[in-house]
Amino acid sequence: MNAIAAAATSFIENRTFDEISAGDRASLVRTLSQQDIELFAAMSGDVNPAHMDPAYARTDLFHRVIAHGMWGGALISTVLGTELPGPGTIYLSQDLHFHAPVGVGDTVTVTVTAREKHALNHRISFDCRCSNQRGEDVILGVAEVQAPTEKIRRPRLEVPDVRLASHDRFRDLMAHTADGIPIATAIVHPCDEVSLGAAIEAARAGLIVPILVGPAARIQAAAKQAGLDISSYRLVDTPHSHAAAAQAVALVRNGQAGLLMKGSLHTDELMHAVVAVETGLRTERRLSHVYLMDVPGYARPLLVTDAAINIAPTLAEKRDIIQNAIDLAHVIGLATPRVAVLSAVETVNPAIPSTVDAAALCKMAERGQITGGIVDGPLAFDNAVSPEAAREKGIVSKVAGQADILVVPDLESGNMLAKQLTFLAGADAAGIVMGARVPIILTSRADSSRTRIASCAVAVLVARSRAGKPLPVPAEA
Repeated sequence: MNAIAAAATSFIENRTFDEISAGDRASLVRTLSQQDIELFAAMSGDVNPAHMDPAYARTDLFHRVIAHGMWGGALISTVLGTELPGPGTIYLSQDLHFHAPVGVGDTVTVTVTAREKHALNHRISFDCRCSNQRGEDVILGVAEVQAPTEKIRRPRLEVPDVRLASHDRFRDLMAHTADGIPIATAIVHPCDEVSLGAAIEAARAGLIVPILVGPAARIQAAAKQAGLDISSYRLVDTPHSHAAAAQAVALVRNGQAGLLMKGSLHTDELMHAVVAVETGLRTERRLSHVYLMDVPGYARPLLVTDAAINIAPTLAEKRDIIQNAIDLAHVIGLATPRVAVLSAVETVNPAIPSTVDAAALCKMAERGQITGGIVDGPLAFDNAVSPEAAREKGIVSKVAGQADILVVPDLESGNMLAKQLTFLAGADAAGIVMGARVPIILTSRADSSRTRIASCAVAVLVARSRAGKPLPVPAEA
């Protein structure tokens, strides 16, 4: 491109009403991508699954996109607003007719041609045509604009780099649960719209069969307020949340439920019933929470542990926390997960206890006390997830820069890390408790619908993976 052409493309300039003649035309060419569809869905709020599934690419999805004038109409508006007449144009009306669908990968040429001018109010009618790469007309119609009367020339602004937080991994996770039998799940104290709705949503997804455990009157009132039909689900009446937790655990112990799901009670209250020596669900393994995170821009699923159960775990407890996370990684298809034991630095420093624990955990893995994964640490967060950061620090490791599991020093750091990834990086975080006789689903009021469903899906996969296998050995009293 020569200097004159480069200068021309760096500015946007209109053509005034007086400069336009009938027959003048302008065009642009665009190729429809999946991200275009997702951006329009995000903008409009139309997230009907049929409209987001590539399987519908040649039928319902893209025909509706074109038929509603979204993508095609926007491209016509782009030509009118940036090329002919250009800046200062006021779009007044359009009459478009849609003749064929457009699919991902189709290239559309949009052409507007000045048809008729109205000097009294500076209006111009344009014939509009969109054709695909085969020369077929997909849109034909007429648009009317009020053309500018003053010359405008401005620097051409770059289109912002808009990225959607893609959560394909959670969709894949759901696909793996599609063909199995739903698992009876004790929902503990679902006395508000969020927890009750999450259970029913998971049931509709074919993941679970809810057993609603709690004060019947409160559960029914919550269902009525939310407009939810719970008539087909078993309801176990208890006087209060403490009793609900105990009764739900009992349902698991006697084989009536295969999963436990937290409702509208505090996590500590539920876990008190779970860890009860005589009546709980403890095993020889320490209980720990694992987040399965879908982080946009990160090349693999990311597990973060423990951010919800163990406040300041000991070395022995960290061993169990790591083993629980490795076991979950195996269930989701990671045969040899890479485990990064995090600290503030990547060298052992006696003044920072987490670095000493990290070194000991690596040796425990070498001696077979932790199995099924590759453990390395201490690693700082940056060189655990960034190959560039690991190279800059000169770290030679099978884990550094490509960790699958992040083991945090304590609950505070884990909770902050998980929430930073969620609220700043746009990550989804499905969470379950491992180490008990059955997986335990912990959901939060702040969780998205996608996260709640994914948490149930993870628990279902774990439960199914254990089918036909003996339960872990109960802990000694």
